[in-house]
Amino acid sequence: MNIALGQYYPSKSVMHRLDPRMKFILAIVYIVAGFVCKNVLSFALLLVSTLLLIIISRIPIKTVLGSIKAILFIMIFTAIINIFLSTGEGDPLFEWRFIKIYESGLYNAGFIVIRIFAMIIGASIFLTYTTTPIQLTDAIERLFSPLKVLRVPVHEFAMMMTIALRFIPTIVEETEKIMAAQKARGANFSEGSVFKRIKALIPIIIPLFVSAFRRAGDLATAMTCRCYRGGKGRTRMTVLKLKVRDFAALALMVAFVAGIVVINIVNIGYTMN
Repeated sequence: MNIALGQYYPSKSVMHRLDPRMKFILAIVYIVAGFVCKNVLSFALLLVSTLLLIIISRIPIKTVLGSIKAILFIMIFTAIINIFLSTGEGDPLFEWRFIKIYESGLYNAGFIVIRIFAMIIGASIFLTYTTTPIQLTDAIERLFSPLKVLRVPVHEFAMMMTIALRFIPTIVEETEKIMAAQKARGANFSEGSVFKRIKALIPIIIPLFVSAFRRAGDLATAMTCRCYRGGKGRTRMTVLKLKVRDFAALALMVAFVAGIVVINIVNIGYTMN
C-alpha cells in the first residue's frame, strides 16, 4: 500500500515556486470552491481544474492518485449511502423490496465522489506535494502570527502540524512492516467475524504505538541536541516575499470560484439535493 499523502515531490513547476503562504490560502479557497459546487457543470469545472493542477504541478498521475488510497473506503461508503438513501421524484430506476435507487441518488453519489477527490488532490498539491515541511511551517507561522497577541504558541502549533504531515507515510510504512511480520507468524486479518478481525489488529496496534512513541522520543532528543527551543529568538535563512505570480494565482482562483457561483445562479444541468 503506497500512500503518498504528506509526501513532498520535488520539481521546478510554477506551483513549486509559489509563496507557501499563498499556497495555503489557495488550498483553503479551493476547498471552499468544492463545497460551493451544486450542479453538473460546476462539478465538471471542478474536476477539470483538478486535472489542470496536476498538469501544472508536473507531478505524475500515479503519485497523485496515491493520496486517494487512504480515503478510498470513505469515498465508496459515502457513495453507497447516497445511492441507497437518496429519494427523488418519479419512479425509481431500480426497485427490490425496500431498496429503491433513484436517478438523484446516482447524481448525488457521483457529485460527492468528485468533491472529495478534487478537494483531497487540490489540497495535497497546494500544501504537501509542492511545499517542503520547512516552507509549510514558515507559512503557517506567518499566517497565524497575529494570534501571538493572544499568547497562542503559533510556532509550536505550526511545527506540530508539519511533523504530523511528515510522519504519515512513515507510520503507514511501519504498519505494513508490522502486518507482514505478523502474517509471517501465521496471523490472519481477512477471515473470521468482525470481532475476530478487530481482535487480530491488537498485535499491530500495540507495536505501532510503541514505535510511534519511540520515534517521537528520538525526534525530541534530536531537536534538543540541535538547540531547538521553540520560536523565541529564531531567525530565518529565507525571508518569504510575495511576488506577481502569487497575486496572479490568487486572482485566477477567485475568478474560478466566481465562475462556479455564476454557474450555480444560472443553474445549468442537474442540481445536487
